[in-house]
Amino acid sequence: MVRAVIYDIDGTLIDTVDFHASSWVRAFQHFGVKADFADVRQQIGKGADRLMPLFLPTGTSESRKKDIEHYRAALFKREYLPRVRAFPQVRALFERIRSDGQRVILGSSCTEEEIGCYTRIADIADLVDAESTSDDAHSSKPAPDIFLKALERSGPIPAEEAVVVGDTPYDAEAAKRAGITSVGVLCGGFSKKDLLGSGCIAVYRDPAHLLCEYESSPLVRSTELA
Repeated sequence: MVRAVIYDIDGTLIDTVDFHASSWVRAFQHFGVKADFADVRQQIGKGADRLMPLFLPTGTSESRKKDIEHYRAALFKREYLPRVRAFPQVRALFERIRSDGQRVILGSSCTEEEIGCYTRIADIADLVDAESTSDDAHSSKPAPDIFLKALERSGPIPAEEAVVVGDTPYDAEAAKRAGITSVGVLCGGFSKKDLLGSGCIAVYRDPAHLLCEYESSPLVRSTELA
């Protein structure tokens, strides 16, 4: 029985992946570190705690990492956030889920400050029952912390009664470690092969496609079997 659907945000509900990658490349460059856009883009979906060590020199101090992270966050908010848009049909999808009596939960590697902006952009603030962010986690995706906290805040709801929807292999891996079924969307840029290989049981193009195929999706099928 599916009682809750946990959504990632970046690349799943809102079109931010390229913006995040670009802001990281510029932040690294500002601090004298060269990073390729394509390489950084492949890591979007992880939290800063997991992304930065892949590009920074070994032994980079924690204070230096914090400086880079804060610079990147400010740059994104100043130059990219005004350009962020939601993918089509996000609100309609959430309304469909809620109409079945299921809870909608957000589980994202973004910060608590950012998640408020994103829910306003997607026009879903009134449809979200609970949320968890990187601020709630000891370790970010693909660690299960964010999704486990989401389950805790949702009732709690057992892992077997929830489904995760995300756009990256890191979402699928985190869901697997938390014992939660996962569904993938392609709008974040990862391939169907990547998502299925990481544990997704179904993959859709984007939220609009998932809404279109809702009646045959794992969300409804699991509910009907219950």
